[in-house]
Amino acid sequence: MPLANPIFKQIGSIADKLGVRVFVVGGYVRDWFLHRPCTDIDVVVVGSGIEVARELGRQLKTKVTVFKNFGTAMLRAGSLEVEFVGARKESYRADSRKPIVEDGTLEDDQKRRDFTINAMAWSLNADSFGELVDPFNGMSDLENCIIRTPCDPDVTFSDDPLRMIRGIRFASQLGFDLEPETFDAITRNRERIGIVSMERIVTELNKILLSPVPSIGFELLDMTGLLPLIFPEISAMKGIEKVGKHAHKDNFIHTLKVVDNIAPKTNDLWLRWAALLHDVGKPATKAYDKRTGWTFHGHEVVGSKMIPGIFRRLKLPLNDKMKFVQKMVFLHLRPIALVESTVTDSAVRRLLFEAGDDIESLMMLAESDITSGIEAKVKRYLKNFGLVREKMREIEEKDRIRNFQPPISGELIMETYGIAPCRLVGEIKAAIKEAILDGRISNNYGEAYAMMEELAREAGLVKVK
Repeated sequence: MPLANPIFKQIGSIADKLGVRVFVVGGYVRDWFLHRPCTDIDVVVVGSGIEVARELGRQLKTKVTVFKNFGTAMLRAGSLEVEFVGARKESYRADSRKPIVEDGTLEDDQKRRDFTINAMAWSLNADSFGELVDPFNGMSDLENCIIRTPCDPDVTFSDDPLRMIRGIRFASQLGFDLEPETFDAITRNRERIGIVSMERIVTELNKILLSPVPSIGFELLDMTGLLPLIFPEISAMKGIEKVGKHAHKDNFIHTLKVVDNIAPKTNDLWLRWAALLHDVGKPATKAYDKRTGWTFHGHEVVGSKMIPGIFRRLKLPLNDKMKFVQKMVFLHLRPIALVESTVTDSAVRRLLFEAGDDIESLMMLAESDITSGIEAKVKRYLKNFGLVREKMREIEEKDRIRNFQPPISGELIMETYGIAPCRLVGEIKAAIKEAILDGRISNNYGEAYAMMEELAREAGLVKVK
């Protein structure tokens, strides 16, 4: 039942006492019909939304946050977040997506909504409780899985160009189609995206990446011409170049397959970013060899170096999230290299050491990177990945390599032999670490200490008595 929560009748009762009309509008209505969970409720009051919110806050004994500049108020009621706003109409200047706002009717408010499926409203007043107000046939578009603007799409997108990416995001999230004229209007108005802040754009990109099938969103960004404007590094991956009998795959299409492959495995936004960016270094490293064809040598190194610049430009966090993506891009070929060759204990130890606690994420990325159209090849690779995972479990159980710190520290070497920090200390530490990773000694203090003594003797060091 829609509007079954008692809060809706409570809001309607307050509005009736104040003599104003009140409606639930937008996402909550849309998501109820789509059977999607929604805890954000937008309430439109034909009058003062702040006044209704304050009275509800008094009755619920909860804090009301008022944003006077925007004429809105917000409160929490259990798991619900309810935002109140007065019905309004908007007009825009050419150089800004911030509207000039005036009081308006419900119809004015519905006209300013981005898409018909977001412009439906339920009345909360007692005399019409639960009646659907749908002037733009949003229900029909919902049933036919269509994204359409309620008014002239050129005006809608020119006024607020972020709506172009929002439309693509809804198409990606819901698996809907952009109505042809809406699609064409995005293409015509794509240059207007330049007035939108990168923070707003990346919020939508994150939602596209978290969609069930993210490729839908990125394909639409490409088809409408928005992709090179907001994400040139991904757009640069498009296309196939052929010389003689040699051609390389379209790295843009491959990347979207990888992102779609990883989507059912994880909701980790940053691992999905790693999937999107794993081959971002390929355009810069593409080279042609007459004998072997096209190569992308070192693209994982170049790509990992590009990540900080991309995150900085997109206003993404420059913290451990960025470092995680950088690490995944740098290491993404390593598990595949193991699959393609004999799986040695030494190689698995090194992979465990370098990936640390992120090894499972790396394996998910590597498995998602297998996009061959030859089913037998995919099955063979995935079977080999299973063998690598088994080998990792054995070695981790035996050698405790993941995140290991060599048993011998630089401080111990300096104290034992009475020497100051120098290159030799680092060389002894590195030699012990390599010996453990190669399996020449076990990962324990006794064997590591014995090797330290041997290396120190060879270097002419004498213990301090």
